[in-house]
Amino acid sequence: MSKIGKKAIEIPIGVEVSLKTDGLLCVKGPKGEVMVNMRGGLIPRIGKQTITIDPPAGSLYKQLKSTWGTTAALVANAIEGVTKGFERRLEIEGVGLRASIDNGELVLQLGFSHLVRYVPSSNVNIRVEKNIIVVSGIDRAVVGQAAADIRSLKKPEPYKGKGIRYQGETIRRKAGKKATAAAS
Repeated sequence: MSKIGKKAIEIPIGVEVSLKTDGLLCVKGPKGEVMVNMRGGLIPRIGKQTITIDPPAGSLYKQLKSTWGTTAALVANAIEGVTKGFERRLEIEGVGLRASIDNGELVLQLGFSHLVRYVPSSNVNIRVEKNIIVVSGIDRAVVGQAAADIRSLKKPEPYKGKGIRYQGETIRRKAGKKATAAAS
């Protein structure tokens, strides 16, 4: 049995949850709309203030147990996304590394001979505040993937820590070359 799957998920005021015919759960809220795929024949029971995810009667095979909790977490994330939204912050550290927004594109100066441009998808918003890039949106997976894509353009290096990293991420530093005693 799934501990997360058995828990009831609260539906806040202003959020509508409905089941489409093709197995998609539609969550609409003040910030937008998110679709969640109901995997493995899981059955959502939608009440007035809560939603529970139940497995089909008598079929608790191993794969269904694992997708039960995952699907419940995805539904909870969709409800949180349409009410509050999600945000990831990235820090740019290093001399000459800069970011700016130009016509909806993120333009990065990362020490290469050319500018690096990142075009975000339509459901992700990106803004720049000094040396911090803020990626926000209503779908947690899309926001996390966009932040990971931006970070992969110039990962932080272990010697000086230069590059793009998540805010609050600690980089394990390596000791550089040490001057050895002069050979006699």
